[in-house]
Amino acid sequence: MDLIHSEAAPRVYRFPVFTKDFCRDFVEELEHFEKSEAPKGRPNTMNNYGILLNELGFDEGLVTPLRELYLRPLCALLYPDCGGQWLDSHKAFVVKYAMHEDVDLSYHYDNAEVTLNVSLGEDFTEGNLYFGDMKEVPLSETECVEVEHRVMEGLLHRGQQMHGALPITSGERRNLIVWMRASHQRRSLCPMCGRTPCLQPSLGFGDGFTSEDDPPAGTCTLT
Repeated sequence: MDLIHSEAAPRVYRFPVFTKDFCRDFVEELEHFEKSEAPKGRPNTMNNYGILLNELGFDEGLVTPLRELYLRPLCALLYPDCGGQWLDSHKAFVVKYAMHEDVDLSYHYDNAEVTLNVSLGEDFTEGNLYFGDMKEVPLSETECVEVEHRVMEGLLHRGQQMHGALPITSGERRNLIVWMRASHQRRSLCPMCGRTPCLQPSLGFGDGFTSEDDPPAGTCTLT
């Protein structure tokens, strides 16, 4: 597929990721987990009804192969200036939007070098995404572009590009988010605080920081 012809907004690319059957089965599994009594973490401070995929065991069998085999080659071509060729860890989660819960997401940037956002569907209306410029550009100089988020398709964008989600007006909607990190990039500059990171040990992927060329482990204490 020629991604150059699938640019939904400046340097935001749209392409199919999953089948309709996979999305349906995936959402069904998420609903079972939500109804269970298992302890649940939340993805971040902006999402009150999301699910961390590593808590369901989806990192090794699903998200890591997706990143390593499919997304990193694409990102190496599309985002060489953002560390796309060095993506070596990730944080993956699903966010949920529903009436009387979270219905939208305010303007923000991600703790990632590159982000994949896939619409898993369900019945909902409205709720398009919108994209601005990079975080360094003043809001007064930014013109946002509204982008339709189609079920089964992903939107690939730079993590530091400002974006948000407009409110849904009915139904429920779930999105799979993969924050992809490049330790080569962030060991010299934290994407959140813009300074040289001061690291402390972390289990698993942490926030994707390393002090040397070793497996990702570490969290910036400055953020």
